[in-house]
Amino acid sequence: MPNMSALRKDFTYSDPTLAPVLEELKQREPIFHTREFGRSLSEFERVTAPEYWETSASGRRYSRAFILSELEKHPPVDATSAGWQCQDHALRQLGPDVFLITYTLRQLERVTRRATIWERTPEGWRILYHQGTVVAEEDDAYPASRLESPPWREARE
Repeated sequence: MPNMSALRKDFTYSDPTLAPVLEELKQREPIFHTREFGRSLSEFERVTAPEYWETSASGRRYSRAFILSELEKHPPVDATSAGWQCQDHALRQLGPDVFLITYTLRQLERVTRRATIWERTPEGWRILYHQGTVVAEEDDAYPASRLESPPWREARE
């Protein structure tokens, strides 16, 4: 059985030199649900790149146009007011001005892992991609039913 505290460090490590960027981006997550991210359709348009798209926790893919249309019809809830909690943040730099932030989002009974790719532009931060995945199992573990036939074995057969 792996040491879970050691695993948590693997999943939440951020280069200490990125701490200021991590703090800036943490304030904007979960996207669409914080004041720092934005509150109006024009702010959402500004902070999402034209090529933005996302993959939801269900596995569905959504275009920027669809997301903006839905936000106009149904304004998002405020994460803090709703009692949502973000934890286990980590940040990786992917390019000169491109960063990947990951974290766990607890929305009452629902727990998801989140990943957002952010780009720093002269106009400010904007998102390129976002994904949420429902947490169904512990980290670095397979359900007992998968132990006899792990996914990497299936790929070769």
